[in-house]
Amino acid sequence: MSSANKGSSSGEMIRVILSVLVLVVLSVWLLAKLFTSGMVVDAETMSKEAISARLKPVGVSVASEGGAPGSRNGETVYKAICASCHAAGLAGSPKFGDAGAWAGRISQGFDLLVKHAVEGIRGMPAKGGATDLTNDEVARAVAYMGNAAGGKFTEPKVEGAAGGDAKVDPAVKGKEIYGSVCMACHDTGAAGAPKMGDKAAWAPRIGKGLDGLVASATKGLNAMPPKGGYSGSDAEFRAAVEYIVGNSK
Repeated sequence: MSSANKGSSSGEMIRVILSVLVLVVLSVWLLAKLFTSGMVVDAETMSKEAISARLKPVGVSVASEGGAPGSRNGETVYKAICASCHAAGLAGSPKFGDAGAWAGRISQGFDLLVKHAVEGIRGMPAKGGATDLTNDEVARAVAYMGNAAGGKFTEPKVEGAAGGDAKVDPAVKGKEIYGSVCMACHDTGAAGAPKMGDKAAWAPRIGKGLDGLVASATKGLNAMPPKGGYSGSDAEFRAAVEYIVGNSK
């Protein structure tokens, strides 16, 4: 083969290789353009504040409507939070006003229904995802929904509704705090906590006297944080200790 032919063949090979490389680069660019079309992202859209707002559960932002925390009635809570699922019966939730779907639940009793609603059950998150709701507000919503399907429940009253002078019943407050905080450990005996109602486990503790028991629980003991993580007043926390002790003698 002559040197001229060799040079021609080499040049042709180089052109083929360059053409292939250009084709590959162009293909990659076109694919990237295809899959990222419409995905224009700016700094404002991806700011921490914007992301947090999009991720915030619907219930948390809506629950603040309709009155001060603790004062909202069952209908208000239902319309702001619960209706998102119960109005249409989404995710297996019993549809509002459907007597057939609610009958079995109503027969379980008001306290158990409220417990499930506060803690969450199956596809439903705790308090329907509205973490700023009080337990009483959740109970009012349960009563409102249950009664719409044939129940005969009574909504918990709003404290101070009659002139603002209503006193908080320590027994009621203690039960409420237990249901929202203490039961996480004392219902199951988690982390070595004595289960409520276990007389043998509570006997030596109760033997120290209520004041000593309250003082230890207020400061925190072993795996238990101060006041079990409760952020309310010492007087309210004492009511919770009294509730547990009263049910464990």
